[in-house]
Amino acid sequence: MTSRDELFRGLVAEHQEMVVNTCYRFVFNREDAEDLAQDVFVELFRSLEQFREESKLSTWIYRIAVTKSLDHLRHRNRKKRFTSLKRMIGISDPADDIAAPSHYNPAEALAGSEHAKVLQDALNTLTDSQKTAFLLSKQEGYSNQEIADILKTSVSAVESLVHRAKKNLHDKLYTYYAEH
Repeated sequence: MTSRDELFRGLVAEHQEMVVNTCYRFVFNREDAEDLAQDVFVELFRSLEQFREESKLSTWIYRIAVTKSLDHLRHRNRKKRFTSLKRMIGISDPADDIAAPSHYNPAEALAGSEHAKVLQDALNTLTDSQKTAFLLSKQEGYSNQEIADILKTSVSAVESLVHRAKKNLHDKLYTYYAEH
């Protein structure tokens, strides 16, 4: 085994949990998050020699994870629009009729999935930059400076993004729960 392979295995071991968790916070699906994490490490392996140490390696890996997650969401949203179009013209997908298994108490799973869906829907109304800054700040605990490094922007821009994201989420969630 070469030293490059050993280095890569060490990077995967050290960063795998962070990458999977990061992706999960964007896609809200464990299997998709694990698939995305694999894509992140494939890209990392391919481009490791291009890393110029202008930022911390973890920041670079995190940036790849965020980009892959946002790309996945964009692709999924395009696919949803196409599925809606297929339904309108009478083409159905047999996979739509397959029920997903539940390993939980059905009532608890339904309540939990409803709350998660409400939050995911609210997060999905944010711009990509607001959503990314908010998740990095509130879910991952990154400092504004670290977020600025990841997003390649200024600290004041990050502060503004997080503030607007919190306000938008508050408005969406307040409206939803006031009506329900």
